[in-house]
Amino acid sequence: MDPHIARLKTVEDCSNFEVNALARGESALALAARRRAVQLRAEALGAASDLERECLEAVYAYEEVLSAERGRRQPASRTWQMIKRHGIVAAVERIVTNRADSSGFNALARMHLLDLAFEAVVLRHPENFSEAAVRLSRERLDASGVSAPPNVS
Repeated sequence: MDPHIARLKTVEDCSNFEVNALARGESALALAARRRAVQLRAEALGAASDLERECLEAVYAYEEVLSAERGRRQPASRTWQMIKRHGIVAAVERIVTNRADSSGFNALARMHLLDLAFEAVVLRHPENFSEAAVRLSRERLDASGVSAPPNVS
């Protein structure tokens, strides 16, 4: 991780850094700041496992993309409702096994954040998901040009 990014301690710091990086034409640093904001938000919820943390990071990444596209903070309301109803891992299972095109997946693809998609999380933790979820996740990532689950942390 870039030392400038590692020093960012709050979501607000990340947001300010991202704006400044974009103003200087540093899109890679801006993307790294966005990723750091996602990490910080997920850490704040205190996930019980790496799997839960990665799932939360996926939700927050989707919210970051929505917010960037709409120009204002945009929560993933339906996703949070599903998480509250079923739990984080079961919600991810339901989302990736839904055959409908995923707006979250497509939004993350547009922002080059597919390593934070639920499908990538499923492929990094296949033992926690059904065979159908793993197969559909692999198919969706393969169709997007991402053949292996990128690692994050």
